[in-house]
Amino acid sequence: MSDNTFRPASLVLATVGLSLATFMQVLDTTIANVALPTIAGNLGVSSEQGTWVITSFAVCNAISLPLTGWLARRMGEVKLFLAAVILFVITSFLCGIAQSMTELVLFRALQGLVAGPLYPMAQTLLLAIYPPMKRGMALSLLAMVAVVAPIIGPIAGGWLTDNYSWPWIFFINLPIGAIAISIVIAQLGKKPEQTVQQPIDYVGLILLVLGVGLLQVVLDKGNDLDWFESREIVTGTAIAVVCLIALVIWELTDDHPIINLRLFKYRNFSFGTLGLVLGYAGFFGINLLLPQWLQTQLGYTAIWAGLAAAPIGILPVFLSPVIGRLGHKVDMRLLAGGSFLVIGTTCFLRASFTTEVDYTHIALVQVLMGLGVALFFMPTTTILLSSLHHREIAEGSGLATFLRVLGGSFASSLTTWIWHRREVFHHAQLTENINAFNPATQHYLQQLGGSSQSHYAQIDHLIEGQAYMMSTVDYFAMMAWVFMGLFLIIWLAKPPFGAKHGGGGGDH
Repeated sequence: MSDNTFRPASLVLATVGLSLATFMQVLDTTIANVALPTIAGNLGVSSEQGTWVITSFAVCNAISLPLTGWLARRMGEVKLFLAAVILFVITSFLCGIAQSMTELVLFRALQGLVAGPLYPMAQTLLLAIYPPMKRGMALSLLAMVAVVAPIIGPIAGGWLTDNYSWPWIFFINLPIGAIAISIVIAQLGKKPEQTVQQPIDYVGLILLVLGVGLLQVVLDKGNDLDWFESREIVTGTAIAVVCLIALVIWELTDDHPIINLRLFKYRNFSFGTLGLVLGYAGFFGINLLLPQWLQTQLGYTAIWAGLAAAPIGILPVFLSPVIGRLGHKVDMRLLAGGSFLVIGTTCFLRASFTTEVDYTHIALVQVLMGLGVALFFMPTTTILLSSLHHREIAEGSGLATFLRVLGGSFASSLTTWIWHRREVFHHAQLTENINAFNPATQHYLQQLGGSSQSHYAQIDHLIEGQAYMMSTVDYFAMMAWVFMGLFLIIWLAKPPFGAKHGGGGGDH
């Protein structure tokens, strides 16, 4: 029986098993964020040191993602997936029983390392077991998990930390992982696999670890260390850039590269990946800034900020199966382009927000953005994988997922940096005319009860709120135009995208 014709006893169960493991891994990328203050307090370290719980996971995850294709060829797809899930459950348990911050950061790093292959291998296995006409459905279901899990993460993390204790944000992975492992063994254990014993590209591996690892640290720590004012950031960036340039040159000339950059010769892989990475970075940045703005400027609690952002997951839950079932009948560029137009429109709507905006208005715009998200993952993934041979899908999926995760890291750093920079700019502009001789200032101070230091501080606080509001409007207006640009870029891909999925060839 060939690799392409294997069918599990139950497609539904196999899909549930693969999706559960993916849900557990994606959930873990956000569930620890809200528990950081508690973790730092319990383990007796500063909140600054506490952020390494996130950074260590992100760095190691970014390093292991591009290795997925190479590992899959050496171990086999099912074995690699099962090994990753088992090790993820073990490292989750170790994180939960950690007694010091050093232990926790070490176990989180190991957890990030073994988590790398989970999403791309789930994608690869779903494409292998579904018949060609139903592959859109498989990708949609996985996309739904990728959208819903990061939204549930902060809410679940906050609830578990408040009602139980922080180790439970890691222990929750044990039952989920155990169910996923048993289902995948039962449904995919007999899937025939071909392995290739390729020599290890040590030079590529070292350059990858140094380049990607340092780049991720720079992105995570840049805002805290004031970017290029910091010697550590300058040094880290310089080494990362040199290593990454050397990595690209080496991988394109080596006979057995650890990352197959030659996949970019396929037109659809290039433009599909560009759409996926920039679209996800935009989506990630928006959902990072919104709760931050609600909490710091509008006085929302962490839970209410989470609940204001959460409606983005409503439509994907209902629409993903429909898009998956009917999507192959439509040009994928139309669906992906529709996604970018909808998300761009929601950015224009947010750019009209004021400090008086209410919860309902914010939540309704999030619901509308959910339509764009529902249309996003399946079409862009289908486009980027459409030209690849079956044996290239694990590599293509791993490489695209790696770039998507890296795009999210760039978005995280740039969003915070742009937001604060624009606030400083607007604050300076607004305070230009505020002085004791300005009639409007004098009038306002009289209303407060006269000129005093505390009343000037009150005016400054008011200006700061308006400056952040203007900065938020600037950011959303900019993102709206980015998504309009993506609408044009995705049309550079060329059909067919559908039933021949994974058959190879394609448009160079």
